[in-house]
Amino acid sequence: MTSYPPWNRIAIVGVGLIGGSIGLALQTRQLADHVIGIGRSKSTLKKALECGVVTEATTDLKTGVQQADLVIVCTPVSQIVPIVKQVATFCKENTLITDAGSTKAALVRELGTTLQNQVRFLGSHPIAGSEASGPQAAMKDLFENRPVVITPTEETVQQDVLHLKQFWQALGCQTVELSPEEHDRILALTSHLPHFVASSLAATIQPDQLTLSGGGYRDTTRIAAGSPHLWTQIFLENREELINAIEQFRQQFDRIEKALEASDSDQLFNFLSEAQQNRNAMGN
Repeated sequence: MTSYPPWNRIAIVGVGLIGGSIGLALQTRQLADHVIGIGRSKSTLKKALECGVVTEATTDLKTGVQQADLVIVCTPVSQIVPIVKQVATFCKENTLITDAGSTKAALVRELGTTLQNQVRFLGSHPIAGSEASGPQAAMKDLFENRPVVITPTEETVQQDVLHLKQFWQALGCQTVELSPEEHDRILALTSHLPHFVASSLAATIQPDQLTLSGGGYRDTTRIAAGSPHLWTQIFLENREELINAIEQFRQQFDRIEKALEASDSDQLFNFLSEAQQNRNAMGN
């Protein structure tokens, strides 16, 4: 079997929702002969094999990556840098490593582009997921028509950009190129701030009040069910941009609060109309 692009052996470090969905999509689309799942938990790896998201599994990082043509690190963001550095010591020459983390600037600053043995790193971030976790939550079509951001720098080898684009497109993604800094600025607004807002709302409502909650509360707070461990790391990794995003949100919050205090129906209507237009522009 010939994969597209020409990677025969793909290693995935971390076979949770994202890593598992990558593996499942690779299997479903027959894009690689060997999909190796790597992790610390034998029970998770066993589940990944049972779910068909990988063809092989190991707890030994060296064994898993040493013959890989492509390595994808799908761990929590705080673990990506040390894992990539360790992976680079085991990979064959000219292997490409990417990740699926939701922050990029600090990561790229610390790792750079070229590691030892001409092993190279190029960041990527598929904008897809759910509040579910584990390989049992993997979906073969999770990335279908979803954007994935690739974050090259001036030092990035353009052939790596092309190959990584082809990889994600083969999984059904629409690829976008951004600098690591621009990625973090935008994702603070479109991903990290929404989680902050959903969690703030969920923390505001007391359990004994939930009997009177409806679909609006459920829909608005759905993502607050995500892993606190994971999101603590994301918030801290992108804290400067998230603080800026919270300030922008606070300005809108203050705007509607002042309109309410003044019983200003025109301002309230304008605020809600602008919000409606912005939401409708996104589509369903």
